[in-house]
Amino acid sequence: MDDMLRVLVIIPAYNEQANIVQTVSSVVEAGYDYIVVNDGSTDKTLSICRQHGFNVLDLPQNLGIGGAVQAGHKYALRHGYDIDVQVDGDGQHDPSYIGNLIEPVIDGADLSIGSRFAVPTEGFQSTFLRRVGIRWLSGWLRLFTGKTIKDPTSGFRACGKKAIDLFCRDYPDDYPEPESIAAALKTGLSVVEVPVLMRERQGGVSSISGLSSIYYMIKVSLAISMACFVYRKAAHS
Repeated sequence: MDDMLRVLVIIPAYNEQANIVQTVSSVVEAGYDYIVVNDGSTDKTLSICRQHGFNVLDLPQNLGIGGAVQAGHKYALRHGYDIDVQVDGDGQHDPSYIGNLIEPVIDGADLSIGSRFAVPTEGFQSTFLRRVGIRWLSGWLRLFTGKTIKDPTSGFRACGKKAIDLFCRDYPDDYPEPESIAAALKTGLSVVEVPVLMRERQGGVSSISGLSSIYYMIKVSLAISMACFVYRKAAHS
């Protein structure tokens, strides 16, 4: 990697007391700068970060994953980083793949997505119902953008300067990954996928389960279509 490029790992964390030490430690072992964005956690996430001397940005209230990640993008922009990488605080993302993830960005891509489905793997690929949902969102994105993204819900992503700038200005609040991909594509940014292995959540509880999965599918499908309309209109104005 070019020694002149500065890379920041953004670790959004909401009630991740069971996972945050291992997640941060693995990022540090991989050799990257990082910022933990504590998203108004109500458990011991913040106190654990402070006890271990972690670099932490403490949000005064819970903004949701979109707000936490956008705060990380703004931190990266303000502190002059060339690339930022989202590594979720739940232990699913393996920092050993960060180098693979940022390589396309170094070569000129704007957004690089760590994909469980780019090639056949033996890693954790979510539940059956969620895989069905992922396929639906992939098809929905292809319908509205013409681009096939096999793992549109992946939060393991690397952004170059253009994507950082876009996401600092505008980033979805809830379940932002598919909608932000649509925004990036409609504004002319290049989006690629990189094969990665993921692990099961190492502790805590997912925010998407049961009836919330149906809400997620409806909301994100509508959000993708709206984002494509809004950003296409902006691009031509």
